[in-house]
Amino acid sequence: MGLTGIIFILYLVFLITVGIWTFKLNKTQEDYLLAGRRLGPLVTAFSERASGESAWLLLALPGAAIAVGLGEAWTVLGIILGIIVSWTLIAQKLREQTEKYNSLTIPDFLHKRFNDSSNIIRIFSSIVIAFFSLFYVSAQFHASGKVLNSLFGISPINGIVIGALVIILYTLMGGFLAVAWTDLLQGILMIGTLVILPLAGFIELQKSDISFYTSLKSAESILENYNSSLFRGRSGINALIITIGGLSWGLGYLGQPHLLIRYMAIRNSEEVSIARKVAILWAIPGVTGAFFIGLLSLEYFGINYFYKVLENGDLIMVTDIEQAMPLLATKILPPILAGLFISGAVAAMMSTADSQLLVSASAITEDILHQFFGIKISDKKLVNLNRFAIVILGLIAFGISIFSEIQGKKIFGVVSYAWSGLGSAFGPVLVMTLWWNKTTRVGVISGLVVGFFTTIIWANIPGLKELITERMTSFVFAFIAVYIVSLLTLEVKNNEDK
Repeated sequence: MGLTGIIFILYLVFLITVGIWTFKLNKTQEDYLLAGRRLGPLVTAFSERASGESAWLLLALPGAAIAVGLGEAWTVLGIILGIIVSWTLIAQKLREQTEKYNSLTIPDFLHKRFNDSSNIIRIFSSIVIAFFSLFYVSAQFHASGKVLNSLFGISPINGIVIGALVIILYTLMGGFLAVAWTDLLQGILMIGTLVILPLAGFIELQKSDISFYTSLKSAESILENYNSSLFRGRSGINALIITIGGLSWGLGYLGQPHLLIRYMAIRNSEEVSIARKVAILWAIPGVTGAFFIGLLSLEYFGINYFYKVLENGDLIMVTDIEQAMPLLATKILPPILAGLFISGAVAAMMSTADSQLLVSASAITEDILHQFFGIKISDKKLVNLNRFAIVILGLIAFGISIFSEIQGKKIFGVVSYAWSGLGSAFGPVLVMTLWWNKTTRVGVISGLVVGFFTTIIWANIPGLKELITERMTSFVFAFIAVYIVSLLTLEVKNNEDK
């Protein structure tokens, strides 16, 4: 097995131990879903960052950098800007407002904020969360299969089984408290991976005569993808579309429920500014580092390690580009560091999957069963109901991840789909709710509906998706819907307020 594998196994044991330790600390629904709103700024910041940057950051983004090249730099910039804007526009106001309305979830907050007697907001927003979160979680399970395959040589499907089992187990036991404290370690491991591995790569490749530019040009000749160009060889409006497509990743940070609950769980709103600084200081080197891991892997291994041109001219992938990070780590780092940093990749996957499972379960148990149907049961039974929901949702996500592996789907694409759906449905709604007092109940419903369905339609029609990404279009359409419908129904709102 080797030292790398032993370190990884010890890491998994640690996660299970935390879940067992926090099991008895969750006595109420607020404890289980928001850690009793008593997280400090440091834990909050690291938890938000670890959950925000899933396995796609350590696996999918380096893979995209290999396949796309410099054009992926716009994604890096978009992510960093999105994190800054979310912490600036959303965090403090959401913490204050959700406490004011005594809300444990985003659907519950929107329901109470707009006094929605129809319950449309609560039900539909819960459906949106559950639907897209299943795809998000499945992508993380899928990532576990890739990492364990790279580390131990076991089949990706068996790796998915192991990853899913560990995540479901410690999440259902420890709830948000376990999630937050494991996120602290996971966030540290991730940033260590994203900073130290690129630095080690730069040092290692000083011995080589091959440059970034040379390796990008070599990739360009095989992939025919203009890897050495920031605009992927395009100009004018087409170059603008490439730029917008990358930057649009940032919009999703405004509406991801598994990140928003971090803002809600911090001890008090005054500590948000401290957490914001920590989160931004994590994001800038972290996201940039993931991009360079991809470029360094391309330089170290060469494009022919990942792709091969057949005699008939067809291009095939011979080594999964989304395994570049663990492959590079095992090649250039000492075994103990490689073990820690590969654990960091699994940390990235787990820190998002556990949060997604938790918010999905809360949407079903708290918003639908407890609030909508009015089921009156004790806090202890509510917590156990959440645990049951986590198991069911986890099994569904597991099934989707197995299907994705069999179909050869990329983590990047699945995450993009879920990211767009959640960000477009909730981002415009929350920004307008928190910052524009003319937002109406019907406007919110319109934004949720437009963001949800536009993502599904746009992502599944090839011609539209190739024109411009669903991440941008669905967000913009949802924003416009909230604005226009709110103006049209403002008089009704004013009459209701009187």
